[in-house]
Amino acid sequence: MYQVTARALSRAGSRGWQGRLPRPSPAHAAPQRRSPARPPGTAPARGLSAMGPAVRLSPAARSLFDEPLAIAVQGLAPRQQVTLRTSLRDEAGELFQACARYQAGDDGELDLARCPALPGGSFSGLEPMGPLWALQPQQPFRRLVKRHVRSPFRLQLEVFEGHGDPSGRLLAQAQHERAFLRDGVRRVPVRDGRIRATLFLPPGDGPFPGIIDLYGTGGGLPEYRACLLANYGFAVLALAFYGYEDLPKEMKEFHLEYFEEAVNYMLQHTQVKGPGIGLLGISKGGDLCVSMASFLKGITATALINGSVANVGAVLRYKDVTIPPLGVNAKRIKVTKSGIANIIDVLNNPLEGPDRQSFIPLEKAECRFLFIVGQDDHNWKSEFFAVEGSKRLQAHGKEKPEIVCYPGAGHYIEPPFFPMCAASMHLLVGKPVVWGGEPKAHCEAQIDAWQQIQAFFRKHLTAKPPGTSSKL
Repeated sequence: MYQVTARALSRAGSRGWQGRLPRPSPAHAAPQRRSPARPPGTAPARGLSAMGPAVRLSPAARSLFDEPLAIAVQGLAPRQQVTLRTSLRDEAGELFQACARYQAGDDGELDLARCPALPGGSFSGLEPMGPLWALQPQQPFRRLVKRHVRSPFRLQLEVFEGHGDPSGRLLAQAQHERAFLRDGVRRVPVRDGRIRATLFLPPGDGPFPGIIDLYGTGGGLPEYRACLLANYGFAVLALAFYGYEDLPKEMKEFHLEYFEEAVNYMLQHTQVKGPGIGLLGISKGGDLCVSMASFLKGITATALINGSVANVGAVLRYKDVTIPPLGVNAKRIKVTKSGIANIIDVLNNPLEGPDRQSFIPLEKAECRFLFIVGQDDHNWKSEFFAVEGSKRLQAHGKEKPEIVCYPGAGHYIEPPFFPMCAASMHLLVGKPVVWGGEPKAHCEAQIDAWQQIQAFFRKHLTAKPPGTSSKL
C-alpha cells in the first residue's frame, strides 16, 4: 500500500559523505622544531609559540555550516595523547561544547579522518565531524539555532595535553567561521500585504525554482534553513506565521488565506521559475504545508520533516472550510523525575471518532510528497502520519509519496552538522520535552535527509524537456 525507504545510516553506507571531506595538509615527514610551511587551503592555529603544534583546517578560515570541515593537528610527539575541545556561542551567549580524546600517529600527526576518538569524551570512533555534531549546551534545555544568518558562528578549537580532567596544558588553538550565506546570495526582507518573510535568492539572473520554508511552534522567523537551501540554487521564502512583528502572538487560529498570499507572491516573482513552487515544513510547519498543498493552487512538490497529516495545535480556516485541531489528552504526558515531559502519546488518533475531522484532505493536492521521518521522534508519531497519509493518497488514486525513514533520528532533523537537541522547552506544553534521537544516528540522518530534500525539489521543480539544461 505504501512505499518506505529505510535509511539505516548507522550501518552500511553511512560514511559516503566522509569521502568528500577536504584534506588537511599532510605531514610529509616527522615534524621539525620550526614553524611548518602552510599548504594552500589550510589554516594553522594562532600559535602559542612558533615551535609548537598547530591545528590545520580545510577549508582554511571559513566554510558553510552544512559543509564538512577537515580537522588535523600537526607537530605533536609520536603517539602523544591529547584532548580536542570545540566551543561555540550562539547569539544569546549560550555556550555549546564537545570534547574528544585522541592519540597522535607515529608521525606526530592527528588527522580526524584517520584517527578514531578514544572512549571518555563526547563521542568515540572515527568521526571526522564529531567535534561539531557532538556540541552540547552547557545549560540544560538549550537548542542551537541561528538567529542572524548574515553573521557566521565562530568555532573555537583547542588542543590540550593528555586526557586529564581538568584539562592539561594548552598546546594549540584555532578559530573557524561557519557561515550561512554563500557569496552572492541575496537576502530580501519581504513586507508585502500581510506577508512577513525573508526571501533568499541565489546569485545570477534566474529564474530559480521556488520554495516556501516553514518551521514549527517556536514561531518567529527562522531563516537559517532557507538561506542554506538558497546556496544550492533555490529561491527560498522563509515565512513567519505567528509570534513575529504584527502577526498573531499565539497559536490559536490560522487562516490559509495568509499562506495563499505567500504562494501567490512567489508565483508572481520574476526570479521564481514556474509553473509551480515547493513547500518545506518541519513539525507544525509540516501540517501547514499539507494544508497549503491540499487547498491552494500552484504547489508542485511538498516535503515534510517529521510532519503531521492531521491539523495540530490550532484551528485552521480557509474560506468556508474549518479544520479543528486534533484532540489531545494531557493525562498521557509522562514526566520524568528530572521534570522532562514525554509527549509522544498526547495526540488522539485522527482515524477515530470526531478526530477524523482533523485529518487534512491531502488527496485534494496536485503535487508530489516527500516524508522525512525520524523513527525515534518523541514529539509525535511521525511514521504513523506518513504511512496514513500515503494510504489515503493511494486510496484516492494519487501517486505514492516518498517516505524516507531514519532509525535513531529524533524530531528536529535540521541541516547537516547541527547538534541533536535531546530536550528543550515546548511553548505549548510549558515545560521541557524530550525530542528523541541518538546523536550519531541523528547526525547521519541530517546529512542524508538534506540531500534527499534537494534531490526531491530538483526533480519536481526543475523538470525540463529532454535535451535542455538545468540551472541547478
